[in-house]
Amino acid sequence: MFNLNALARELKTAQDEVRQIAPFTGRIDGFDEAAGYEVARIIHEARLREGRRPIGRKIGFTNRNIWPEYGVYAPVWGYVYDTTVTDVADARAVCRIGRLAEPRIEPEIVLRFASTPPVTDDPRAILACVDWIAHGFEIVQSHFPGWKFAAADTIADDGLHGTLLVGPRRRVAELGSDVAARLAQFRIELLCGGELRDTGTGANVLDGPLQAIAHLLAVLDRSGAPPLAAGEIVTTGTLTRALPIAAGENWSTRIEGIDLPGLTATFER
Repeated sequence: MFNLNALARELKTAQDEVRQIAPFTGRIDGFDEAAGYEVARIIHEARLREGRRPIGRKIGFTNRNIWPEYGVYAPVWGYVYDTTVTDVADARAVCRIGRLAEPRIEPEIVLRFASTPPVTDDPRAILACVDWIAHGFEIVQSHFPGWKFAAADTIADDGLHGTLLVGPRRRVAELGSDVAARLAQFRIELLCGGELRDTGTGANVLDGPLQAIAHLLAVLDRSGAPPLAAGEIVTTGTLTRALPIAAGENWSTRIEGIDLPGLTATFER
């Protein structure tokens, strides 16, 4: 039987030193998703001892369109922390990526909960608990070379979370009528240096960001993991493909169909 504490130390060291390691699933028989979440839990507790404060969750692999690219065919989740989340009130950010391993950009929808959401698949019941909604960039990373891994590896690596840039917040009431439908139907363009690189829609993430939240609520409930609580934010998964980024590049988004502004981010080492 493999030693989960030793694996957690190995991966945490790789995270801290910006190194990459061979995927656990390729060298350890029986390393499954349950083992991945246990490694992630051990690393999370170590982060708490270091002084990090968890302020929400990220859901990864909610976009079914990218599942074949990575060989991961179900969503995963991890924590986001006060040290990994940055508010971008004016929709323009400068982001340092020198401490991230093979970073990629993901345009996402971020929600903050004013009250604890019920475990339900009703989008409107979930929306009733939401304080504000924003568009953000999650910068993901892989401590496994070449983005080659299995689902259990990504779970252990905090769902590949690197950093989260959260754009201007909009109260639910500011977004007009039928916000649940708008969240599923809006369209987004992702550009680098003004050149269109990909397009997406809210429905790409498990049919909509609120549906992605419903999935997370059910997973947390079944697994006995801490439930979502009032005050937490959740970023709901990439609306487009996750594309590699490099220092010196300028990435931006344009959004149609919901009153959320696009974002612009310039990346530095």
